[in-house]
Amino acid sequence: MSNATTPFIVAIPARYGSTRLPAKPLREIGGVPMVVRVAQRALQAGATQVVVAVDDRRIADALEGQGVEICMTRSDHASGSDRLAECAAHYGWSNDTIVVNLQGDEPFAPAAGIRAVAQALAGDDAPMATLATPIIDAEELFDPNVVKLVRAANGRALYFSRAPLPWARDAFAADRHALPSGTPFLRHIGIYAYRRAFLARYATLARTPLEQAESLEQLRVLEHGHAIAVRLTPEPFPPGIDTLEDLQRAERWLQAQG
Repeated sequence: MSNATTPFIVAIPARYGSTRLPAKPLREIGGVPMVVRVAQRALQAGATQVVVAVDDRRIADALEGQGVEICMTRSDHASGSDRLAECAAHYGWSNDTIVVNLQGDEPFAPAAGIRAVAQALAGDDAPMATLATPIIDAEELFDPNVVKLVRAANGRALYFSRAPLPWARDAFAADRHALPSGTPFLRHIGIYAYRRAFLARYATLARTPLEQAESLEQLRVLEHGHAIAVRLTPEPFPPGIDTLEDLQRAERWLQAQG
């Protein structure tokens, strides 16, 4: 089977209670609940199955008639990946099934990007894959809500952080308002692909100090010594929705699309 036709499942973790934006999955953008927009993107990507892993019946009700499956999960999961591990166990997917974790706050995720992360995993022997995109301005680099990453020459992730990364020592000593050329500044896009066997293993890994310090679940994978393949996204991902300001920006972005 060629990588171009590797089948994949999209699973969307959608948690009702968000500290920064309560009832986030149900917040409307252009009159449509955010979680519905995410599900529509997953369907457009050509997944063999789209499942939304929810912890609240109100989210399930909003998805009625959208052509996706609903998996009710516990409300006490530490991360979206933990929630999807419960979902995978429920459906009994085979160990080599590629599962794409599309975050429930990515309402404008491009279908090409969803496919790209699945193919990145299919073409690599890492147990997990994700996407990145170049950072183009200093404000983005210094924003703690923007997750940065550095990767090795083989495309594997070295580290993820909310801090500016990498630190261009000489350039930033002189000026922190412009990005020096030639330094690979990358924004992490919070979409993941895993083989189902690793997703199950992930849920058994103990939470780690760096994961908790940065509040980044992918650091648990690196701290336990597992590899994450990183590829550049073929199409831009508009920023995800974490705050009320993000929601307002998303409304403006949608209106600008006509």
